[in-house]
Amino acid sequence: MNQQLLEELVGKNFHYYQTGQVANYIPALAEVNPKQLGMAIYDIKQNNLIQAGDASARFAIESISKVPVLLLAIEDNGLETVFETINTEPTGFAFNSILNMEINQQKHPMNPFVNAGAIATTSLIHGKNMDDKFDRILSFMKEICHDPAITLNEEIYLSESKTGDINRSLAYYMKGNQMIKGNVEEILDTYFKQCSVNVTANGLAHLGAVLANKGIAPWNNTRIISEKSATIVKSIMTTAGLYDESGEFSAHVGVPAKSGVGGGLMAAVPNCYGFGVFSPALDNCGNSAAGIQLLKDVVAQLHVDIFD
Repeated sequence: MNQQLLEELVGKNFHYYQTGQVANYIPALAEVNPKQLGMAIYDIKQNNLIQAGDASARFAIESISKVPVLLLAIEDNGLETVFETINTEPTGFAFNSILNMEINQQKHPMNPFVNAGAIATTSLIHGKNMDDKFDRILSFMKEICHDPAITLNEEIYLSESKTGDINRSLAYYMKGNQMIKGNVEEILDTYFKQCSVNVTANGLAHLGAVLANKGIAPWNNTRIISEKSATIVKSIMTTAGLYDESGEFSAHVGVPAKSGVGGGLMAAVPNCYGFGVFSPALDNCGNSAAGIQLLKDVVAQLHVDIFD
């Protein structure tokens, strides 16, 4: 993949933004310009990054934050403790649904990428208080995204907190059923903040590259996470990374990926590439409409569908 071809693919897929709409249930996200599309590709073997379109635009990480926070929780607690608290199974219910825990009498959230599982993951982060916990999350995001300019978007955070009643209901349900420990409001405050940091497609490509490179940052050859953590997180991304669209995405695109309602997509092609994509208009499942089409074209061009 070269710069010119990536630019051509961004241009080819730009019009797909018209098939979606920006997230409107979070007021601050509803104000984002939908006419944006950008992508960054980190080539591990060549150790270089190419980008096109709006790859440097900053946007709210939203649910993609569930990946680095899960990785940090594993580093803090170990794999066994984390997955005693949270399952690794896909779910047929919406990402913010309580039904799997209630109907099936689950003792744990289904996976770390549905909201209940993500809140439980955040509860496992170590720290003296909620500010310390968020500072550790932010520092880890800066490191693994190779982006020291990542900051909290206060407007998004306040909007998330104001409209987060379903997440509150999930958290209190889990607390009431001894699924999580700690102060619920402090856990939620940290969760709302982690979803509200500003990242770029370039940063997401670096995150994807660490996962693809078995936990080692290819830009400085430093291990950031364990190889086992990278493997497990990629597998959960494959089965649960795109909400209700995860199965279709795996069938038609075929790379481990995670989406966010801010319009981001992060993908990891084992031993080859990290991908970061941004386009804020979402399809009916809450995933980037133009971003998925662009990622599909790039995967086809590079012949890196892991199921081929």
